[in-house]
Amino acid sequence: MKSGKRKAESGKRGLGFQPKDSRGHGQDARATSRRAFTLIEVLVALVIFAMAAAVLGAAYINVLTSYQFAGRSNADDLDLAYARQQLETQIDLPTAEAGDKFENADNKTITWTADIEPTTTADLFTVTLTCVISGSGLDPTRTIAQTFTLLRPTWSDPTDRSNLRQEAATRIAKLQGKQNP
Repeated sequence: MKSGKRKAESGKRGLGFQPKDSRGHGQDARATSRRAFTLIEVLVALVIFAMAAAVLGAAYINVLTSYQFAGRSNADDLDLAYARQQLETQIDLPTAEAGDKFENADNKTITWTADIEPTTTADLFTVTLTCVISGSGLDPTRTIAQTFTLLRPTWSDPTDRSNLRQEAATRIAKLQGKQNP
């Protein structure tokens, strides 16, 4: 009978026998549960992926908008520079203040005017150049203003120029101590 028991025990250790852990589970059952993801883990991964995709999509849209705005700003800067060049070529003050109109390469109409104020220095003026850029279709009308000082002797009134020069000479003489206050 002993030999029969050995055959039965060796049969248990053969193909169907699996060692058990401390809880009574087979090793294969424990290994399978470690290899798969739970539903919660998959859902958390999907949520993280969706949030990352939304953030990256928003960042991409912001970059495209920035490129579009920068391109429009560069075109506006060119139009403003051309209008300023036209202003600087004006010989008389009324013509410079009246402004002018021109079309750019994109078929947009640019109308510029200048608000010119004399300063306390002879032949120096504070100029506010205003450009109205109007396009056709969906492009909205934009207004751009730039303020700068400009030295233009031809815009000065001869009487105002001589008065300003006399006042400057008086101030310099006071500073040098040549004239009493």
